[in-house]
Amino acid sequence: MVETGDMGPKDRRAARVLALSALGRVLLLRGGDPARPGTHIWHAPGGGVDPGEDDRAAAAREFVEETGRSVELGPLVWDRELDFSFNHVVYHQFEVFFLASVDAEFEPVSDGHNEIEQAYLSGHAWFSPAGLRAVAEHDLVAPPDLPERLEELLADGPPAHVVRVLGAVLP
Repeated sequence: MVETGDMGPKDRRAARVLALSALGRVLLLRGGDPARPGTHIWHAPGGGVDPGEDDRAAAAREFVEETGRSVELGPLVWDRELDFSFNHVVYHQFEVFFLASVDAEFEPVSDGHNEIEQAYLSGHAWFSPAGLRAVAEHDLVAPPDLPERLEELLADGPPAHVVRVLGAVLP
């Protein structure tokens, strides 16, 4: 865990969307912490849940902001808890992942990106489990067990109960 001093980590709740294409690939965004130049992490579109907002609404809103597209959310499939630092601030985050099916793979647009997203998002791609394993050789993937969990979703469909995925991302 990252040292936080007397204040401790800031609590944060987040909601993400696992957009799966008909080709069996998931849309991920490439980001990075401004405090860690050269370290890149691939993650599902999503972000913080605003006060008074429910998880599903937050996931849908964040998906539009980060991709320029709306999507119909399916079931809640995963959750995770993790501690991480971003721009010298330490967070304790609980996040949830909703499944969404998309007919065609598309190019996200950045028109809705806020100042923070403009600073840390640097790309996107659609990944198969094999593609995720290949990119994980030089970049981080969140959650770290995403290739295995994606294989499970593709083979078995949504789980009967929410699955806890690995929390650790950054060393």
